[in-house]
Formats: sequence, structure tokens, C-alpha cells
Amino acid sequence: MAAIRTAPTEPVGFANVSRALVSAAADLVTGVQRRVVGDDKVRTARDNAWAATLENRAQHEAQAELTREVAALVARRSLVRAR
Repeated sequence: MAAIRTAPTEPVGFANVSRALVSAAADLVTGVQRRVVGDDKVRTARDNAWAATLENRAQHEAQAELTREVAALVARRSLVRAR
């Protein structure tokens, strides 16, 4: 009878157990979320990225608007001083 060789495995350590526990917890939370809100309403990485993009655009627009308002105030003040 021939001996069966298996690939050497890492000893089970704290890090491996922790990773397995976190992975199982994430799978559980994802499964519960899908059942509670439905598959079509679960946010994906793409959804999160798009929301971040829209928020970033809104922040830049608000900053640009503030810059325009400050520039208008400075211009008005320069006109008043010139008189």
C-alpha cells in the first residue's frame, strides 16, 4: 500500500482562528441583511463608490459656490473703497 502524501498545513494559530471567526461573522451578517431587506436593496461596493462620488461632487460644488461668494464680496468691497 502506498503512503498518501498531503500538502503541509499551517498550524492552527490565533490569527487563523480570528480570520475564520471574522469571516463567518461577516457571512452571517450579510445573510441576515439579505433576508431582512432583500437582495435588491443590499448595498454593494459599487453603490458605496457612487454615493461617495456624488458626495464629493456636492462638496466641491459647495466649495466653489463659497469661493464665488467670497470673490463677489471682495469685488464689491474694492468698488466701495474706490469711490
